Amino acid sequence: MYEPKWSKAKKHLYSLICLSLQDRVDFHIINYRKAHDQLGRAVITVDKQEIVSMCTITSEMAIGEKEWELELKGAKGNTLHEEAHRLILEEGKFAQYDFFDALEEHFQTPIEESLLSSNMLRKILALMDRRVGKRRLVKMKESMMRENEVIQYFYVLRCQADGIK
Repeated sequence: MYEPKWSKAKKHLYSLICLSLQDRVDFHIINYRKAHDQLGRAVITVDKQEIVSMCTITSEMAIGEKEWELELKGAKGNTLHEEAHRLILEEGKFAQYDFFDALEEHFQTPIEESLLSSNMLRKILALMDRRVGKRRLVKMKESMMRENEVIQYFYVLRCQADGIK
């Protein structure tokens, strides 16, 4: 479970979302009480459409499959799980705890660091952050075209919401 109360973290998160997206973007945490770890999903919605779903069960299954693939390729050692987790994060498969980790890092680091992060979730949160202005968004245009589809989606969403062409 997320240590600081989700309601408190959600208020802090909404206070950082730019005004043009506050009524359009929403964050949901769905916990499965009967699950052994009581974790579930974290969801980012835009205009009530689910854009990013971070399901712990799906993520854990993907990590297991990736570990198996790595073992078949001859990888061994204690870092196998960490490597598998890193690879599925790069593929855009997140667990609920990945969202909480990204959220905590986003709260505790400067916005510039979140924008340059290799963590997709931190970058998405940074793109929706009110501390990122129009001039910075315009300067980021070329680098955003090399990013993952989901990051590009949130970049375009923010630019459209702020009236940037």
